[in-house]
Amino acid sequence: MRIGVISDLHGNEVALQATIADMPAVDGLVCAGDVVGYNPWHAACVDAVADPGTGPIVDSDVRLIDGMIPTVKGNHDRAVATGHAPHFNHMAQAGVEHAREQLSADQIDWLDTLPEECHVVNGRVKLVHGHPDDPDHYTRPAEFGPELLDGEDVLIMGHTHVQHHEIYDDGIVLNPGSVGQPRDGDPKAAYAIVDLDEMAVEERRVDYDTDAVIRAVEDAGLPRQIGFRLAQGR
Repeated sequence: MRIGVISDLHGNEVALQATIADMPAVDGLVCAGDVVGYNPWHAACVDAVADPGTGPIVDSDVRLIDGMIPTVKGNHDRAVATGHAPHFNHMAQAGVEHAREQLSADQIDWLDTLPEECHVVNGRVKLVHGHPDDPDHYTRPAEFGPELLDGEDVLIMGHTHVQHHEIYDDGIVLNPGSVGQPRDGDPKAAYAIVDLDEMAVEERRVDYDTDAVIRAVEDAGLPRQIGFRLAQGR
């Protein structure tokens, strides 16, 4: 069984469409949070994940798990749902405010009801956003270790926007990287494929039109730095 893994879309519909178009055939797709924030297409990204039967997945080779894309709540999802964004910088705060203006009440409710933790494939795969014990902790590659696993075969985390994985005797710890705002020095959208039969991971990157996103960020009145950092992958 092969599972597609995405995270940190951050309202970047252009990158999400390119990611889905690039994704090979998989038996399910999961998302480690932060569907919204920063970039201007919050509503389109929520719709694509919350109602995949009407989004870019329809024409892809991606199958769904019980008709859904299991998704956990990221810190930007929580901030948009609650209107409370403590410790966010001006770019993140602007993205939250823009999302709250753009999203419908139902879309905000969907963000609010996302779980902090999710188990799929009969418990073999666990999703969190930041860390198993703290959804807001940035678990960087240097902190990866088998002690993060708690009986699952695969632990998936997002939040850092840094693509990385490690394979241990007890299982896999994976961050697929960010679809919508990579911060590991590579501007290409990041995602991963997990093969649960082979217990293997394929890290993947895909080019997309960052210039179009930069223009859309400026047209939306969002801080220009949000767009500029996409070209640098920082």
